[in-house]
Amino acid sequence: VFKLEQNYPNPFNPSTKIKFAVPEKSNVLIKVYDILGSEVATLVNEEMDASWYEIDFNASRFSSGVYLFRMEAGNYVDTKKMIYLR
Repeated sequence: VFKLEQNYPNPFNPSTKIKFAVPEKSNVLIKVYDILGSEVATLVNEEMDASWYEIDFNASRFSSGVYLFRMEAGNYVDTKKMIYLR
């Protein structure tokens, strides 16, 4: 099944890891948004084979606060919250 896990560590400073699963070859899009809903980064935007993946997000150029990360793949959509503390 598609799965987006909570980032680790959370809260983080300045980088964190995001794990996700893709059960079949799919186009995967993972974006990060600030708390107001403005897009601040695209972490993944590609076709991926079935597997577990782990990506790093470095927020050193952003201000402290709450951010949302969202995964879209096939009919799957999930959003999780992360906290960046400087």
